[in-house]
Amino acid sequence: MTRPVKTLNANWTAGADGDDGRFDVLFITDDDERHYAAPSPQAMTALMALARADNILLWDPADHRLIVANIVGKMPWSEGMQSPPA
Repeated sequence: MTRPVKTLNANWTAGADGDDGRFDVLFITDDDERHYAAPSPQAMTALMALARADNILLWDPADHRLIVANIVGKMPWSEGMQSPPA
């Protein structure tokens, strides 16, 4: 059920002074299904860095897992796949 992510959106809701607030992330996969996650601010930092790089993002809804391919090198099965525009 793992599908390539074609769109990645995030919302941030401010918290009280000194609070990190809350992030909500929307992953839209290539089959137009919508999936949601609420990463911590620290995880959001890593997610944004990985999403802006030349990587392939895939979402596994069964495990609620984001897979990031091609961090170093390229996987043969990812040929022709593109990551969402940065």
